[in-house]
Order: sequence, then C-alpha cells, then structure tokens
Amino acid sequence: MPAQVQDAWSRLTGTVGRLTLAQRTFALIGIAAVVLGAVALTSWMSRPTLVPLFSGLSGADASAVVDELTSAGVAYQLGDGGATVLVPASAVYEQRVRLAAAGLPADTDGSGYSLLDQMPMTASEFQQETTYRRALEGELSRTVAAIEGVQAATVRLAIPEETVFVAEKSDPTASVFVRTRPGAELTADQVQAVTHLVSAGVDGMEPTDVAVVDAAGQVLSAVGAASVGGALADSRAADYEARVGGAVQTMLDRLVGPGAAAVTVNAQLDLSESQRTTEEFSATPDTPPLGASTTTEEYAGTGGGNATGVLGPDNVAVPGGVDGGAGTYSSTSEDVTNAVNKSTEVTRSAPGTLQKQSVSVLVDDRAAGALDMADLTAAVSAAAGIDTERGDTLSVQRMSFDTASALAAQEALAAADAQTAAAERNGLVRDVATAAGIVLLVVVVLTVLGRRSRRARREALDLGELAAARQAPVTLALPEDDLPVLPPAPPAPDPTAVRRAEIAALADEQPEQVAELLRGWMTTGAPR
Repeated sequence: MPAQVQDAWSRLTGTVGRLTLAQRTFALIGIAAVVLGAVALTSWMSRPTLVPLFSGLSGADASAVVDELTSAGVAYQLGDGGATVLVPASAVYEQRVRLAAAGLPADTDGSGYSLLDQMPMTASEFQQETTYRRALEGELSRTVAAIEGVQAATVRLAIPEETVFVAEKSDPTASVFVRTRPGAELTADQVQAVTHLVSAGVDGMEPTDVAVVDAAGQVLSAVGAASVGGALADSRAADYEARVGGAVQTMLDRLVGPGAAAVTVNAQLDLSESQRTTEEFSATPDTPPLGASTTTEEYAGTGGGNATGVLGPDNVAVPGGVDGGAGTYSSTSEDVTNAVNKSTEVTRSAPGTLQKQSVSVLVDDRAAGALDMADLTAAVSAAAGIDTERGDTLSVQRMSFDTASALAAQEALAAADAQTAAAERNGLVRDVATAAGIVLLVVVVLTVLGRRSRRARREALDLGELAAARQAPVTLALPEDDLPVLPPAPPAPDPTAVRRAEIAALADEQPEQVAELLRGWMTTGAPR
C-alpha cells in the first residue's frame, strides 16, 4: 500500500477513534442520508420519460398489448384505469410499428367494420343488413368517443326499409348516448358536432334527426330540434350580447373611466331556417315571337230537297221554316308563342337573425357630470346598432354608484396580497435560516475534524530525555583566557511544575479525553 494512502487511512481511523459515541452516531446518520439522497437522485434522473403508447383501449386489447411489451422486455405503466398504456419516449414509435405488425390493438370487442369480416357466405339479406347497421353503429360510437371529454358513446340507428312507394318514405333517425369524463360537460358546440358527425355518416339523415342524451338523463338534442332548451340559441345570443356589450363598455371606459359605467345587453335571435323561391315573368314587346301558327276552316254548300224544316212545339213541323238555299262556314284560329323572360330567385335565411335587442347603460353621476346625455345616448345607439323600426330599445341613465362594496373588495384583495407576501417572506426567511444552519453545522464539523487531524499529526516528545539533556554538564576545551564572560544561568525549572503545566495545557486542548481518563482512573484506580 502506498505511503500516502496508508497515511490517509491512519489519519481517518485515528479521527474516527477519537470521536465520541454521539459524534459517531450523527456521522453515521449524515453518511446514510447522503447515500440515500444520492441513490434517490440517481434513480430519478435515470428514470425514463413515459408517454402514451395507446389510449382508450378495451380490456382485451390492453391485455394483449401488455403481453407483447412484456415479451419484448419493454418497461410499461398502465393509466386511466388500464385503458392507457405508457412506455418510454425513446421506444414509443418502434413499439407502435411492432404492435401494428402484430395486429394490435385489434377490434376485440366485436364492433365496427370487423363484423363484416366474420359474416358467413350463407348469410341472408336480413343478416347482411343487420350486420352492416351494427358495423356502422360501432364505427360511429368509436368516433364519437374520441371527442374530448367523452368517455364512452353508443349510437343506435333507425334506418327504414326501402320501398317502391315514394310517398311513404321516412327519414332515418339516430340516438346517441354519451358518458362524459368526471368533471367534464359537453358544450353546445360539441353537441352540434356530434349531431352533424352522425348525420353525415348515414345517407339521407339530417342533423335534426339525431337525438343526444348524456349519462345523467339530460336530453342535449332532440329529433326535430337543433338543441333542447335553447342551448344553441342561448350560446349564440350570449356571444352577440358579449360582443355588443364589450364594444359599448370599451367606448364608455375611455369616456368616463373604468368602473364608472355599466352596460347590459339583451338580444333575441331567430334561429329558424327558411327558404323562399320567387319566379318572375316579363314580356318583351320588341322581341319577335318564338313561334306562330294560324288555322283557317271554310265551308260552302247548297241545301238538300229532303229538308223538312224546323220542328215546332210538340214535334209539329213548321212549314216553310228552312229554305233549301245555299250556306257557307268560315273559322280562323292563331297560336303565337311570345318570348317571355323568366327569373328564379331562391332566398335562404340563415339561423341567428337578430329580431330585437334592448340595451341599458348606467353612468356614474360623479363621472358624467359634464357630459351631454343626448350626445351620449346617440353615441351608444350608434355603437350598439339600435334600430327603432325593428323594435330595439335603449336606456341611458345617470345614477350614483355604490363604491363601498368595491372599496371593501379592494381592501380585502390588498389584505390577501399582503398576507400572501408575508407568507412568502416568512417561507423565504425560514428556508434561508435552514440553509444557514446547515452550512454552519457543516463548518463546525469540518473545523472540529480539522483540529483533530492537526492534533493527530503532532509528534510525541519524551520530556524525561529533555530534562536529562538540560541537567547534563557541557564541557568546552577552551583556554580560560578566551572564555567569554556569561551572565549567570537561570535556575533550572522544577520538573513537577513543568509536568503540571503540560497537563493543564492538555486539559485545555483535549478536555473530553482528559475527563474520560480521569473517570477511568476513578473507577479502576490511579496508575502506579
């Protein structure tokens, strides 16, 4: 073993040997804490980042995917109740390709278009139609379940049978059952997206033919209506009111200052969709006709001798009633097709037309002291788009605002901010004090260890040899004439006093060791 290593080891063992039982205990606890912290930090830093490999898996698919990952030796973690499989980010794409080659995740729940693969060749027409409808329902259910906030979905289709009687044809309908995730709720836009998604997947189905119901039994969309309870109407009306109210509020804030005006907008929208077709015909006199035809009939002849005349009353012939003279007949008809212009206009009104609105504006009396209310009313009317012919109403009033609640709220917010700042300062002081205490403890430990190492490096001297050397006479072979005149030598120190001084110095430098030595002497007796 090299001398440096041996010297360091001897110093370490000597330092440990001079420590007391309490010091050794604290040293062991500190070393264990450092080792555990290093192990935990190393484990946390070496832990891979997990990302979802597949989500929304069924139980059978999750089991098959986990078996494949286990056989490949890839670490995984299950989440979302076993429906999501997470793997390290470095292996996600490789495992997706490998599992796709193995046919995973498969449609193990027997829904979707995989039903068509299981259909036998001897299936009847009814079985084929039923299987196709089930496959379409499964695909639509899976697509709806992929919407954010939807945990599971079930779609049922009612597709009427085809018939040769066109007048008796009915439209297909659909019912959608959705179960949302905990804490989530479908918005009006999401409900509308579900209705359009399902209706677009079935031939001949309209969005109004889809009914949507959630797990709480609330009807979100009914057949024949865009939404139940006016959810879509309320959403559009709220958007319009927020837009108009925001524009007016911004103008008033610049005019009278923030918080000095309040704006309320109430709008009524017409969500009915209508279509009107108009056809107009106009003749053009200067344009020649498209076609003309003339038909003429003429007849000329003489009367016969067998004419018996005109019968009179009671079938009695009137003598001389018909003369057997000559007769003529002429008839002319003309058919003309004129050039007529035809214009067809189709007008379709989109839902969401504003029927009427009412705007109410309140201005603080203190802020609007120098304002002309007529000019302010005109400005608000122009900003809100007020149309009196449509039935819109506008009210602009100047009143005194109650600022006590606002001041109380501001004071409460200020107190809360001050309390939060004080808590942050206290936490910072506590952290700094803890860090300073730790640093001070480390410095004290290092200082004590340094002192002990310096004491260990001191060399032991034999005081007996030193006293003998002091008492031994020194003889110099020099002539007496050449000897210098020296002052008288000081008296030799008392050996007992020297030993007492050394023991006192040792007791000052190493009080604990001296105390232990004295306790040992008192217990076993003084050394002889």
